[in-house]
Amino acid sequence: MVSINVSAAGKPISLARGLPMVVELSGKQLEDATIADVKSAIVEKYPRFYLERQKITLKDSKNVLADDITLKVAGVAEGGELSVKDLGPQVSWKTVFLVEYAGPLFIHPVIYYFPKLFYGGPVQHSMLQRYVLAFVMLHFAKRELETLFVHRFSHATMPLTNIFKNSAHYHLGSGLALAYSIYSPVYGAASPYIRGTVRNDPLYIQAGAAIWLFSEISNLITHIKLRALRPAGSRKRAIPRGYGFNLVSFPNYFFEFLGWLVIAALTGSYAAWIFLVISTYQMYVWAIKKHRGYRKEFGSDYPRDRKAMFPFLA
Repeated sequence: MVSINVSAAGKPISLARGLPMVVELSGKQLEDATIADVKSAIVEKYPRFYLERQKITLKDSKNVLADDITLKVAGVAEGGELSVKDLGPQVSWKTVFLVEYAGPLFIHPVIYYFPKLFYGGPVQHSMLQRYVLAFVMLHFAKRELETLFVHRFSHATMPLTNIFKNSAHYHLGSGLALAYSIYSPVYGAASPYIRGTVRNDPLYIQAGAAIWLFSEISNLITHIKLRALRPAGSRKRAIPRGYGFNLVSFPNYFFEFLGWLVIAALTGSYAAWIFLVISTYQMYVWAIKKHRGYRKEFGSDYPRDRKAMFPFLA
């Protein structure tokens, strides 16, 4: 049996006011007892303080100890002490993704099909507007299906407040702002901005649609490849290779960028360009951080000439 002292990190935890406590793991040794076992013991005594809310660290340390780490590997001795912090209410990553992608799927058809509510009168939709509606609906329907059947998340949950922050990016940016801009009379069939211009040329629009379709299919392929690298229920990582990955570490981000670039270029909408810049910046920040993580984790085995997000550039 292993005995470990567990105390609150910082201020007292309302869901576990009896802390500090002694966790006794019967039938376990330091070599096979894990952080997950400690968390489960805490939940057994404080059921409302569920696993995902707990952040376990060594005493006076801020480094999180992963659930699968054994106490011996973590450097905990018999009778040693661990600290636990309450991360607050949590929500699953899958739920957050489903909610944030659902926004544009609702907002775009409402503004497109009920123009009187937003512009005070009917809009004779142009070919460009019809194509953009199709782009947006197919893109976010794909994202919903990927969330349900493709993505594997390294973390089960995130803070509940993130659902509002993440959703705002999609509901307001690629949802309300983009839809209100593009489905307005300015982009209608009778508008001088459209009529007689390249924005009403079927060949121009269909060429953009071909690039958009390529980017969406390519994005899906890279997501499927990433899924194959991580067995279900594990955090195991491997070096991704093949379609797009030989040039950049995160081709899924690059193809996402390319798809939104098509919409911005076809329409010239300020809302589309602003969303493209903001989302590309965020994806690039993520790509650089994860790219450095790959290099640190795999060392010399990781391809040296591979860029983070943009082929041959960065």
